Amino acid sequence: MERFYDVVVVGAGHAGCEAAHASSKLGAKTLLLALNLDTIAYMPCNPAVGGPAKSHLVKEIDALGGLMGVAADATYLQLKTLNSSKGPAVRSLRAQSDKKEYSMWVKSHLENIPNLDIYQCMVTRLIVDESSQIPRVTGIETHLGEIIHSKAVIITTGTFLAGKVHVGLKSSTAGRAGEFASFGLTDSLVSYGFETKRLKTGTPPRLDGRTINFSILEKHYGDDKPSFFSFLPDRPQRQQYPCHLTRTNEKTHEVILNNLDKSPIYAGIIECVGPRYCPSIEDKVVRFKDKPSHHLFLEPEGRHTNEIYLQGCSTSLPIEIQWQIVRSLPGLESAIIIRPAYAVEYDYFPGTQFTRSLMSKGINGLFIAGQVLGTSGYEEAAAQGIVAGINALKYVRDLEPIIFERNSSYIGTLVDDLVSKEMNEPYRMLTSRSEYRLLLRQDNADQRLTPLGREIGFVDDFRWEHFNKKMEKIKSEKSRLEKTKIQPASEIHKILKKYNQEIEEPITLLELLKRPEVTYECIKELSNCVISDIPEFEIETEIKYEGYINRQLQQISQQDKFEKIKIPAGLDFNQFVHLSNEAREKLSKIRPITIGQASRIGGVSPADIAVLLSSLNSRNKKQSEKVLIG
Repeated sequence: MERFYDVVVVGAGHAGCEAAHASSKLGAKTLLLALNLDTIAYMPCNPAVGGPAKSHLVKEIDALGGLMGVAADATYLQLKTLNSSKGPAVRSLRAQSDKKEYSMWVKSHLENIPNLDIYQCMVTRLIVDESSQIPRVTGIETHLGEIIHSKAVIITTGTFLAGKVHVGLKSSTAGRAGEFASFGLTDSLVSYGFETKRLKTGTPPRLDGRTINFSILEKHYGDDKPSFFSFLPDRPQRQQYPCHLTRTNEKTHEVILNNLDKSPIYAGIIECVGPRYCPSIEDKVVRFKDKPSHHLFLEPEGRHTNEIYLQGCSTSLPIEIQWQIVRSLPGLESAIIIRPAYAVEYDYFPGTQFTRSLMSKGINGLFIAGQVLGTSGYEEAAAQGIVAGINALKYVRDLEPIIFERNSSYIGTLVDDLVSKEMNEPYRMLTSRSEYRLLLRQDNADQRLTPLGREIGFVDDFRWEHFNKKMEKIKSEKSRLEKTKIQPASEIHKILKKYNQEIEEPITLLELLKRPEVTYECIKELSNCVISDIPEFEIETEIKYEGYINRQLQQISQQDKFEKIKIPAGLDFNQFVHLSNEAREKLSKIRPITIGQASRIGGVSPADIAVLLSSLNSRNKKQSEKVLIG
């Protein structure tokens, strides 16, 4: 039977689920393909969502109308705000998730979306029409020989392309432990001229919680009044579970150092690079020899299982060494491993082969997202998925793609980095990667992106109404703070003294709130009206950091001038003799579409940008003169 779709999504991890959700919700007839329908939206590594910079991505996905934030809120075991003592730009939310519940929640949600079909199979070949000037995708072929026709295809295969799992010096083909790898698709893409490379990642052992002595371990609880990922109201209140902390010690380090020759990385069996910001335990011990111990967190994997995730202990050492490592740890002297740790290496496609819409530069209608694009983390994958899903729909309808800019979202920063910079290791989102992080806080993601989600057609009436009510409350509260003055009276002095403050003349509440030491608790005590159900932190941040925010807005205004200068498609950069050789090579390979994007390419210096600007101005002037003469 012949099957026809607007969009086919290959892979049902976090990227694939967001992509399929986006394209189908926006009206495209969509097919989501999974190697195993029981592992849709699976968490093969850490059973958690969010964390530094990653929570910003989850909040942005939610602000647009995506899935991850709502799913995380529905299935959390613990919610905790991180970096609460630091500035607002780096504060983040992290959820310890129920791994099984999260996967089941997403699968159930996707199964009930109109326009979306789900199918279990392996894709082995991309079908491309090469008769036009630029080839275009027309469908896929499965391992069973089925041809499925499609106007757009999104590749979100995670770690499954030619995946190989390593435990010690033994290896086997697998996308992750216990699951098949995917073969054929890499060869198909390479045949169309795509460059492919290898990366590796890994996971720690899982333990039987009944065999751990939690009583001697340090407990870490969630927030008493938890925040949530989704901006929707009435988030579910659930029982929270603690995590526990243990630490490596001299014995642990001795075991690791004495067995490095049995590690596939140190033995040279794995030659590709793993994630720098999530190193294996052997890497930590070798690279940080001055540290006597490293933190390891014991995190529950679900409400209905005793399985415990040993966070921070990723390794590919042999299983007998893993037992020695685990039992050298305080509280784990009698612990039983129920799933061994392992490393997995897999094929990925460097992002410089794709545009900022995540469509291939060489094949129209072919999109990519997730770990297969060289990233690490569920959140990074999901963020790319929503971009690819939206733009696949735009392509199918012959509309201009949606380009997420660096100055308005972490999603824009992520995508721009991936397609503009050559990465040699798995990419992880960090707050330091954004030049505008004070503007791109997690708390104001809806202010930045919900109007765009509404414009795209992704934000429904309920979310839009809730968003507008919130914005009205912010406006009303700011107006109240600006108009309300307090006098240097005895009652006022008594309240201010509690916060180590004093005033000598009348002052508005807004002016008072600008003081670094003054919090909203003080403002509420000084107010004559009941203040409730307003985004206090958001308002306080905007008022306190107004000067810094305005400075970043000026920087954005200056950078926007570069973003608006388009580079003609097909421009021959080799004609500009004053560009450095490296700049010519990088510009020809990446083919940026604006001067702004060109300025962020590694190897392209400010001097090269000046040459490029001058050359483009001269070129445009000559073209204008030709038009006038003609």
